Amino acid sequence: MNPVNKVGQEGDEAYATLRNNAGAIRAICSAVEGTLGPKGLDTMLVGAQGEVIITNDGVTILETMDVSHPAARLLIQVARSQQQEVGDGTTTATVLAGALVAEGVAQVTRGVPVAKVVRGIQEGVAAALQSIAGRARRIEGLDDPRLYRIAYVAGREHADLAGLIIEGAKRLGLPKLREASFRFSDVVLSHGKAQNEVWPGLLLPKKPANAQPDFPPFAANVLLFQDAFEPESVDDEALMTEAGFQRQMQLRDQFRQSLAKLAELRVGLIASERGVDAEAEQFCTDHGIMVLQRLPRAELRRVADYTGARPIRRSGLLKPAAELAGCLGFAGHAAYDERLECVRLAEGKGRPQVSIVVGASTSEVVGERLRIARDAASSVQAALRSGYLPGGGAAEMAAAHELERYRETVQGMEGFGIAAVAQALRKPLAQIVVNAGYNPLEKVEQVRAAQIAARSDSIGIDCDTGATTDMLELGIVDPSEVKLHALQAAGEVACAVLRIHTVIKMRQPHAEE
Repeated sequence: MNPVNKVGQEGDEAYATLRNNAGAIRAICSAVEGTLGPKGLDTMLVGAQGEVIITNDGVTILETMDVSHPAARLLIQVARSQQQEVGDGTTTATVLAGALVAEGVAQVTRGVPVAKVVRGIQEGVAAALQSIAGRARRIEGLDDPRLYRIAYVAGREHADLAGLIIEGAKRLGLPKLREASFRFSDVVLSHGKAQNEVWPGLLLPKKPANAQPDFPPFAANVLLFQDAFEPESVDDEALMTEAGFQRQMQLRDQFRQSLAKLAELRVGLIASERGVDAEAEQFCTDHGIMVLQRLPRAELRRVADYTGARPIRRSGLLKPAAELAGCLGFAGHAAYDERLECVRLAEGKGRPQVSIVVGASTSEVVGERLRIARDAASSVQAALRSGYLPGGGAAEMAAAHELERYRETVQGMEGFGIAAVAQALRKPLAQIVVNAGYNPLEKVEQVRAAQIAARSDSIGIDCDTGATTDMLELGIVDPSEVKLHALQAAGEVACAVLRIHTVIKMRQPHAEE
């Protein structure tokens, strides 16, 4: 056998797993990269029962599609992480991860040791993150015009949705939006029967448990049960005894007597995490008290936060009326909206809250508009926390050029990994111009030359004309947090994939006999 051919065959076998994983990741990237940029198109997902989702949202595509390859599932984790941490930029994160894997594989198959490539990618990603973070511009409050442009770009140029998001942000205020635990996208709701609306309070998608569904608007003291709204009970075994039965009857009598406190305290709204006793429901109906049952704990916490109520256990109803009054919240407006089948709360005495309602004519369309609006809300919140950058791949291009100059100072083989990161950073711009119908090689070089000549990190491609232009002047801006998290997550998964040398199927555990 020819020695050269033998070496080539051995190399192919050594890289078989790497190439197989890279091929799977390339297939996943091809499913979402066509949606990137202002000229990106939608994807239709079809279920086994004929259900259809039409979307431009990267994480929706990736989490819905049927994927079995383990390396491909790693890539989906990138999109999921991006969605959970930032709420937008999932397609960018996926494209960057795919590009980093492709460039890393190219270096490894050239003969660069995997360990050196991985180390170089880690070093290059860290340097690129520092470069991009240093280019961030601050948002000067909720009236900053850049904030609307961020909502408009992230909202895929839906002006009505961008306007809704900005209006909702102004009603909430900066302190609420900057809370670490608050997710602005969670206040965005959708309904096929609704018109676009910003409600200055809470919308709870629940029907009252009362027999009478017609509750006109009223001011209400609010009582919340982090439990069932029913008498305490003894266990089944004790109930079989005379003493247990008597105890059960005693508990019911105490509960019945405690209900009178609700009228005394002028309670107008009761919400419980679990069920409601029939006698308690009838009492509330007779006294005009709206009752909501089986409210999810997250919703219960939102009501508590907004109204200032302190949720109690069912045993708390036995407290004296004066003590129970300290647990009550207040809403100056409470009503049941029969058309939307939800309860509206406003004028709460707790912390500010808002509900953004997105409407559309069909369920398929309203679902996509909801995803778009939530992306816009996430981007607005991210920009308020971390600032913004030129969009359209311009900031990544500037970071790539800076990384190339840094690579020239690196003498070891890690430089090949740094070069891989620099090349991968060009991928977002290249894919955007491909989707717009232009030659990526030509446009990427045009932008590179224009940025160097103008000493600017905001030069990109106008996807309508194909000319180089200033992204900031064009109003194409992205939150820096979206880009930073996308690159960091992409770098982590790329290094993990490149280090996989062998894939072994795990033994299935034997069932115990």
